[in-house]
Amino acid sequence: MKHVLKPFLVVLLAASCIVYSCNQESTNDYSTLTISLTDNPGNYDNVFVEVVGVEVHTDGNGWESMPVDTAVYDLLTLQNGVDTVLVTPQSLPSGRISQVRLLLGDSNSVVVAGTTYPLSLSSQDETGLKCNVNAILQPNTAYQLMLDFDADQSVLQTGNGTYKLKPVVSAFFQ
Repeated sequence: MKHVLKPFLVVLLAASCIVYSCNQESTNDYSTLTISLTDNPGNYDNVFVEVVGVEVHTDGNGWESMPVDTAVYDLLTLQNGVDTVLVTPQSLPSGRISQVRLLLGDSNSVVVAGTTYPLSLSSQDETGLKCNVNAILQPNTAYQLMLDFDADQSVLQTGNGTYKLKPVVSAFFQ
């Protein structure tokens, strides 16, 4: 019985080592990415934007949707070092990411002198706001990408007293 059990244990140990090393190799090819939102000051009471999605463009997989809770954010509360996490830490294949796309919904508004005005998006902006990133994510490294939404430059008053949202967003790593 001992002679049969010994080769079985050797095979089991070898198989365990192979499975473990394969798992190690696959996790070594991934990075962790967190995406947050912040804002520069603006001359409004409030600027509300509805975030419905975030996508990251990788060289290997193209556009990848990141899990995000749809929510309306008051950009003017995200100033002076205050931000909010849009995408909790997500595993992405290591390598080059070229762009991040911020998807906005229809519940966007601006408050000026106590009066709320809807903010309409152009049809181009409804397909997503693309921010160039052009960065290489190294394996086994955590990254924090900040999307800086400039409310002051993004809200435009039209001649007829309405407001448009023409987002000005930049992306940088912290």
